[in-house]
Amino acid sequence: MFIGEYQHSIDPKKRLAVPSKFRGELGNKIVVTRGLDRCLFVYPMKVWEEIAGKLGSLPMGESATRSFVRLMLAGAIDVEIDKQGRVLIPDYLKDYAGLGKNVVIAGLFNRLEVWAEKNWNQYKTKAEKNTDEIAEQLGKLGIY
Repeated sequence: MFIGEYQHSIDPKKRLAVPSKFRGELGNKIVVTRGLDRCLFVYPMKVWEEIAGKLGSLPMGESATRSFVRLMLAGAIDVEIDKQGRVLIPDYLKDYAGLGKNVVIAGLFNRLEVWAEKNWNQYKTKAEKNTDEIAEQLGKLGIY
């Protein structure tokens, strides 16, 4: 399980160091794709195969479904973690998420999210202001 928030940087060769805490569970080969809220999603290969299977089986009749499947599947790339624990982030994914040098890697149960540091801080501040509303909605679902 992935949890926690880590500050990292992308080096001049477009490589991002994956926090050592996550490397064992990720394995050597991972998938990076466009995420929601202008971040990147990072999945271990096993989890990605499950998600891709679900996405691939969605009905293609609705345009919103097609768009979401395209966003996730066409935007995905499988990459290997090098011996120093780094992954190469392609330009199209860096551009999508607005990644500069400073990024935040957040652990979210079965995936990691990679955020531009500024975007993460803005998102987190907004979410923190709405914790009461979020807790109420989760309570209605029987989760919290």
